[in-house]
Parts: sequence; structure tokens; C-alpha cells
Amino acid sequence: MYLTLKTLHMTFALLSFTAFLWRSYLMYIDSRLLNNNSLTLCCHGIDGMFLTFGLWMAFMVNFGLFNQPWLSMKVLLLMFYLFFVGQTLSRAKTKKFRIFAFFCGVFTFLYIVGIAINKTPLSWFG
Repeated sequence: MYLTLKTLHMTFALLSFTAFLWRSYLMYIDSRLLNNNSLTLCCHGIDGMFLTFGLWMAFMVNFGLFNQPWLSMKVLLLMFYLFFVGQTLSRAKTKKFRIFAFFCGVFTFLYIVGIAINKTPLSWFG
């Protein structure tokens, strides 16, 4: 059961990141597709499944605050990642800052992947 949830979580994480890259590209070229309700709804569905499977796995491993530092760091960085995604796609006023937020979001996502693989808050540096 856990392996199935982990596979689904990783699949939706990849889909979510791919959707972020696609929507960032649409933002960069000033496409009207970025505000398409179908695209937005699809992305929210993917993100919802991604978070649902992640929470389900966290409860399966008895996640408690600070019980597993690597998992706590993933949750904290997920909040930063969501902030950067929001800034990239709609909230930042200037395109320059949106591009900066995009690179921060990509770096944060890659750092989270390193934490998940290495099971340490130091990610790729541990």
C-alpha cells in the first residue's frame, strides 16, 4: 500500500512540476491561455492529488512535528515552493520578479526532491 501511495505521490509531483513549468512559460510569453479556467482547474486537481497522497503517506509513517526532521523540512519548503509558484504565475507585479520567483521555485522543488531521495534536511549536500 505504501509503495503504491509513494508512486502516485511521485507521479503527481512530477505532473505538478511540469504544469508549473508549462504555466511559467505561458506567463513568460504573455499567453492568454494562462488564465484559462480549464487549465487552472486541471492544475489544481493535480496539486490536490499530489498533496493528498503526500499527507496520506505522512500519516502512514506516523509523522509528528519534528519526529522526522527531513519530513518537517519538506513540509516547510513546500510552503515556500507554493509561495514562489503563486508569485511566478500571478501575484508578482513585474515580469522581472516573476522570473526571479520562477527560479526560486525550481531551486526549491529540486531541493525538496533531494530531501526525499536522501532522507536528510541537507538534501543534496548531506
